[in-house]
Amino acid sequence: MTLQLDNQHQSPLQPSKRGVIFCDFDGTITVNDNIIAIIKHFNPDGWEPIVEAIINQTMSIQDGVGQLFRLLPSSMKDEVISYALNQVQLRDGFAELLEYCKQQDIDFYVTSGGIDFFVYPVLEPFGIAADHIFCNGSSFEGERITIEWPNPCDEHCTNHCGMCKPTIMRRFNPEQYERMIIGDSVTDFEGAKIADLVFSRSHLSVKCDELGLAHTAFDTFHDVIHHLRKLKREESWA
Repeated sequence: MTLQLDNQHQSPLQPSKRGVIFCDFDGTITVNDNIIAIIKHFNPDGWEPIVEAIINQTMSIQDGVGQLFRLLPSSMKDEVISYALNQVQLRDGFAELLEYCKQQDIDFYVTSGGIDFFVYPVLEPFGIAADHIFCNGSSFEGERITIEWPNPCDEHCTNHCGMCKPTIMRRFNPEQYERMIIGDSVTDFEGAKIADLVFSRSHLSVKCDELGLAHTAFDTFHDVIHHLRKLKREESWA
């Protein structure tokens, strides 16, 4: 276990509030970023500068992901979906985290910048209710694959996120909920700013360091469970 607390100590859980977790999918629930894996595998001309622009935040996530999939013809639908599902590898401890949340009465939501054709099939065996999964949609009706955006930014966000995680999080009153986010990438930066507790990997850890945000780095979901148990013990001692 390589659990590491970064920046300042994150406070114990508040017993007067209900816990709610907002968990990223690509690169978090799954080991790899599935969008990047798909694009790299099919290797359409021009994808590299788009990915670089997304990572460097010189292009919005919505514009970038939309452009990436428009590089692929809809005629490749079956190949794209098959590859997406067959290359998925889940991060260790995911099922155990879901069970822990159930035991502790913590609400668990998947907030994903990923796409419906791989997010829903991968999560189906875990019994997560459809209204607890937020992701982007897709259409294969036109000449090119089109990404649809059923969860846009609210009036408080102007980042053109595509699937806006802070917008989802703001539906949960911070006076009533202890809001926790688990993520790894550019799609999680804004959510981390308003979360009470941040579990981070990869680019999100780097960004939290830059912003001076308290966060706990993790490798597997067993690390997350370990830290939640630790905070719960501290709460009981307070």
